[in-house]
Amino acid sequence: MRIGALIVTVLTLACYLSFRSQVHPRTADMPPVETCEPKGSSTPTSTRVDFATQIKPIFEAKCQPCHFNGGTMYKRLPFDRPETIKTLGTKLFTRIKDENQRALIRNFLSQQ
Repeated sequence: MRIGALIVTVLTLACYLSFRSQVHPRTADMPPVETCEPKGSSTPTSTRVDFATQIKPIFEAKCQPCHFNGGTMYKRLPFDRPETIKTLGTKLFTRIKDENQRALIRNFLSQQ
């Protein structure tokens, strides 16, 4: 009984390794992870990110009405001001789940 289980395990492992080598034959030729940009990155790091046209609409869609004029949190954390966004930094990512939007906000935070 043990020999049968051993044979099945060896065959399963051999099939897995064979399949894996067919699916990923050139993993050694891939660039390092640090140099890769996320797919669909809308803003390269060399261009300047504008708060009013690129960042503010993201927060208006996610954090309205509380953090905008008339909201309950507006006095403490007004999200219509770039200073507030820079102060909070990546803590804002609790509500922003889209990786493209996060990358855009990171680019904005890295400016200046």
